[in-house]
Amino acid sequence: MPVCFPLRVPVRFNMVNADEIAKLCYERFKQLPRRGKPEPGREWTLLAAVVKITRCAADSDTVEKEVVSLGTGTKCIGRTAMSPNGEVLNDSHAEVIARRGCIRYLIQELHRAVSGGDSSVFCQADERGKWRLQPGVSFLFFTSHTPCGDAAIVPMIDSQSQPCPPVTSVKGHEGTDARGDLKREAEESSEGKNMKLPRLEEEETAEKNLEDRGDTKQSFLSNSSSSEDPSQSHSAETPVETVSQDSAQLEMKTRGPSDSYQVPDIHRTGAKCVSGGPADPLHPGMGYHSTGVLRVKPGRGEPTLSLSCSDKLARWGVLGFQGALLSHYLQEALYFSTVVVGKCPYSQEAMQRALVTRCSHVSDLPAGFSVCPPVLLQSSLEFPFSQAQTQLQHKARQGRISPCGAAISWCNVTEQPLDVTANGYKHGVTKKAFGTANVRSLLCKLELFYSFLSLVAATEPSALPDSLR
Repeated sequence: MPVCFPLRVPVRFNMVNADEIAKLCYERFKQLPRRGKPEPGREWTLLAAVVKITRCAADSDTVEKEVVSLGTGTKCIGRTAMSPNGEVLNDSHAEVIARRGCIRYLIQELHRAVSGGDSSVFCQADERGKWRLQPGVSFLFFTSHTPCGDAAIVPMIDSQSQPCPPVTSVKGHEGTDARGDLKREAEESSEGKNMKLPRLEEEETAEKNLEDRGDTKQSFLSNSSSSEDPSQSHSAETPVETVSQDSAQLEMKTRGPSDSYQVPDIHRTGAKCVSGGPADPLHPGMGYHSTGVLRVKPGRGEPTLSLSCSDKLARWGVLGFQGALLSHYLQEALYFSTVVVGKCPYSQEAMQRALVTRCSHVSDLPAGFSVCPPVLLQSSLEFPFSQAQTQLQHKARQGRISPCGAAISWCNVTEQPLDVTANGYKHGVTKKAFGTANVRSLLCKLELFYSFLSLVAATEPSALPDSLR
């Protein structure tokens, strides 16, 4: 299989153009092999990527952009399918795949650094055994769709159909099959509303415990392209609230006086409120959801233990995206400077609330950690394999439209840059191989731990950080 070389595009340093970022990520996806990609016109998926931005020179305002990790996926396994040994990939949403692929890339760069090689990412820090980013290097996060969970709760215009069935309570999920859950949710959502629902394909038995991530047919509010002032956001002391009519009116005002319409409903997220915390009021229309709360991704037939992508992005804005293992080697946590969202239903207010405001009050963090809110931008370019684009290309003879069951990971590493998975395991493996290393994704916890142990082994004992001595 030929190696895909990194795409690099020079841009102005002081300006991140959302469309250029989206185009760069879409082009990287286009260059990947066919394996694991959706069937055009019948299957859709979501895309996410991590982009490294490097200032070309200290006295220059131009930078180089490079996609270092890319992921696709919409699935999440149920809690009973999880492995206590970390052999299964629990969460295969595109955002999680892209971030885990970036961890592989960072481990490789640290391996080069500790071995005396030339790393384009890291240089030695002041503390013994610690490393930091090279001057002028930063990372940006791209996702083709609004992250699931809190950021996805945005006002919906009259012409849009509800992107996913309304959530149901956790109790009653265990012991039921996926088909029954879908039918019940569809019936509940249509009572008294005459509301359209997307066509849902019956899942095969092997995918019974997986979640299909909701998407929408149309996009709106795509002119929001800059981060609003955090001081103008909701108070951090009262993060739990329902979506108000004032919020809906604010969204309408961004459309201009020529667009006269009412907002009867909100885009609903399939992610459920975590057990023991505030619950969704489930009131009709705008009062259906609570906002600012932690949510878990729904599994087909049972709950999952995977937090929503909105929650994970918010966490990375405080703890960094490098993870606990790499924190041993880094003097400071790594944060995304910018988050770019592709063309889709989007609200700057909801993104600010979900990724920034509800974590703005965090304090007393250890040395090297801080609250680092990203700049929030949206592109006007839509992913060619989004659900909306797939519906436009769909032909009747192709059968029902469905989310792609595979998840693709590509990262800029020298060994095995491509990793395609399904149901938490490598794509295409047989039952005979179960229980062996051949079925494990390179992104699962166990494989990433083995990669970290290789990094430790490559580090001279005198150069190890104190926490690993």
